[in-house]
Amino acid sequence: MKKSGIILFLFILAKFILQFTAINPEYELQRDEYLHLDQANHLAWGYLSVPPVTSWIAFLIKILGNSVFWVKFFPALFGALTIVVVWKMIEELGGNLYAQILASTGILLSVLLRLNTLFQPNSLEVLLWTLVYFSLIKYLNSEKVKWLYIGAVFFGIGFLNKYNIVFSLLGIIPALLLTRQRKIFLQKHLYFAALLSLVFILPNMIWQYLHHFPMIHHMKELSERQLANVNRFDFLKSQILFFLGSVLVIFSGFYALLVYKRFEKFRFFLWAYLFTMILFLLFKAKDYYAIGIYPTYIAFGAVFISDFLDRIKPGKILKVVFIVMAVMCFIPIYGVALPNKSPRYILSHQDMYRNLGMLRWEDGKDHQLPQDFADMLGWKELAEKTDRLYTELSKSGNTLVLCDNYGQAGAINYYSVKGIKAVSFNADYINWFDFSKTYTNLIRIKESPEDELKKTATVFKYSKISDSIVNPFAREKGTVIFSFEGAKIDINKRVQSEIEEIKAGY
Repeated sequence: MKKSGIILFLFILAKFILQFTAINPEYELQRDEYLHLDQANHLAWGYLSVPPVTSWIAFLIKILGNSVFWVKFFPALFGALTIVVVWKMIEELGGNLYAQILASTGILLSVLLRLNTLFQPNSLEVLLWTLVYFSLIKYLNSEKVKWLYIGAVFFGIGFLNKYNIVFSLLGIIPALLLTRQRKIFLQKHLYFAALLSLVFILPNMIWQYLHHFPMIHHMKELSERQLANVNRFDFLKSQILFFLGSVLVIFSGFYALLVYKRFEKFRFFLWAYLFTMILFLLFKAKDYYAIGIYPTYIAFGAVFISDFLDRIKPGKILKVVFIVMAVMCFIPIYGVALPNKSPRYILSHQDMYRNLGMLRWEDGKDHQLPQDFADMLGWKELAEKTDRLYTELSKSGNTLVLCDNYGQAGAINYYSVKGIKAVSFNADYINWFDFSKTYTNLIRIKESPEDELKKTATVFKYSKISDSIVNPFAREKGTVIFSFEGAKIDINKRVQSEIEEIKAGY
């Protein structure tokens, strides 16, 4: 194996080691991960929350045993592959081994370490954005049309992974039109490649049509509940923090795309960045939506810096400085941005976390833990308590477990040893009710328990508050588990009417 191959392997190894040491054992899976894992039990061409690719990966995880190891393996794999693609991208741009090491260090020691701890579409999204950009670079260097088709495949898969990748296309098209590379629009294979992307996308679009475009409902709900609290200044500030150790590399990439003769054919990438960021700002996007942009610009910057340092006397020393800078910037981030510290440690260092803005949740308020961390606690407790109650109630008939949100339902289904199939009117669970059974009992999981007994007890013979989540650090702390036994009405019919009413509002 060549020297460069050995070094690349060491980066991949370091990536996996860091990923599997990034989470404190006190934390469980995160809310979204339970939903995505449950999608493996309901394979389809679309979902209310995400396109279908995540469910395919979840199905593979299920086949492999559904253990936490495999849940965490795939995001880590996508992060490692992002390093590989950037490594090859630099090779394509004519960069040397130092440029590859500089870029790989910057990507390894960045926000991707946090992103790649979670089984969500985001890790694969970053990889696919980078692959789309890489395909474009390969085409412009070689003018081989196969790269247009390869890029189209990556875009199609990216669309089926997360619709966010459309922003990359909306940034690239006007950028190409502003530069000499607009000649690409005269290439007939570009349009055949676009048709190939459409072939990938079409099954999901048909699914969206048949289900009255729930994607639009989801985006509207997201805009009202989460994006409304997005601060554009915070969005821009986060862009700096995401790749803090590579900020100079990224800005060097921007500068090189503007003036460096060697990158003249790639100048449209600078405009693509600007157009994409403007769109994100206009739509008040979450800050992490833009992460997929940066690996490519790190590659450009690393090549430029390496070339520049090779031409000046203190170049060898400065090469070391750039690597050390990336490491030193990462060390404090590693201590606070990852769930590698216990909740009690965070509680004892609240001021530090608050000053960094990490305690601010999507509701616009500060809490005692970062939102994602709080979303990784209390789930096992909920599942164990629900299991005990389910065993008790099942002696007298079929029991429906109805939750307030997808995190509750997904966690119960993941951890349950009683084979519970909890559901909810929230997210995709509204389509997963099993009405082949006649339910006589109900376990109701409620975030806000006010008046639940008064409202529901009238249609059951026996009712009580069975338990609640008591973990003081969990986002779900205080969630109540209600027990209702001996239905006086047709539960199936009542639930079906509620589902129809909710869907009518889509």
